Amino acid sequence: MKKHRVALIGLGMAVKPHAASLLDLRDRVEVAAAYAPSAQRRQQFAASYPFPVLDSLDTIFANDSIDTVIILTPPWTHDELVRRSAAAGKHVLLEKPLDVNVERAVGLVDCCEGAGIAFGVVFQHRFRPASLELSALLQQGTLGEILSASAFIRWWRSQEYFAQPGRGMKNRDGGGVLLTQAIHTLDLMLHLIGTPKAVMAMADNSGLRKIDSEDRVVAAVRWPNGASGVIDATNLAYPGFPERIDIAGTLGSAVLEGERLIVQLKDGREIRCEGSNTGGSGTDPMAFSHEPHRALIEEFLTAIDEHREAMNSGRSALKVQRLIDALLLSGDKHQEVNV
Repeated sequence: MKKHRVALIGLGMAVKPHAASLLDLRDRVEVAAAYAPSAQRRQQFAASYPFPVLDSLDTIFANDSIDTVIILTPPWTHDELVRRSAAAGKHVLLEKPLDVNVERAVGLVDCCEGAGIAFGVVFQHRFRPASLELSALLQQGTLGEILSASAFIRWWRSQEYFAQPGRGMKNRDGGGVLLTQAIHTLDLMLHLIGTPKAVMAMADNSGLRKIDSEDRVVAAVRWPNGASGVIDATNLAYPGFPERIDIAGTLGSAVLEGERLIVQLKDGREIRCEGSNTGGSGTDPMAFSHEPHRALIEEFLTAIDEHREAMNSGRSALKVQRLIDALLLSGDKHQEVNV
């Protein structure tokens, strides 16, 4: 199988699990270039990883031998970088979120599909072993008809986290706890169950940090089949707790907490998938294994080779973008909003 020549764009906090994954996948990937606009970040990256580091973004787009780019930059930069990649005929794996709102996100998906390139988004929680197990059980109907489904993301982010210029600000990150932290768990819930019909939310800023985005959100959720649930998301819950998805069905219930799954069925069976209950919920946002990232990157490369849509495709990522926009609109209008 031909190796993919890959470029990394963006060498900030998010690069660590990607770089570790690419080292693991060296039989399938050659990292041809790495770039960040910051000379300091380029120097730090070069000191840590055996990859070529460039000081020119144009060089990456002009290099026809690079077939794939992994973009790990803040949301407001996504539009330009994805469109330049598409124009250069390069496949794109993009760090979440797709963009800062649905309209811009749809534009990127349409652009990539029009250019005939593969477009994936980094939602690695879909690739955790417990998530894959729960997905299979739901597809098999093991829990029966879904009656209730809820997500709880009660994380902690310190003052040091927000000390980086622009972090938590809409003009850099595009949003707050929903778009930056809770999005992984919300995406996984939608990946497992589907898109809600409507939400009724409260979203606000506590005023405890010098940020202009929301840091606490609660919402009632209605699913198309009539099932109900709640969303509870914050980055104010010290010291940070494992994110959780609770599902109740006519045949039993499932609790997915971090990377640990417990399923209890009415017929007496209990199904467990053990894993870590840590995942970047506390002071260190990067305190998690890179293995789900590696599985995501490997699946994305396989999808390119097999000329099919990746499991983490850009189009599939539109679901959570629509949900987040609906939650924020509902919180602003103080009324129920259709998703």
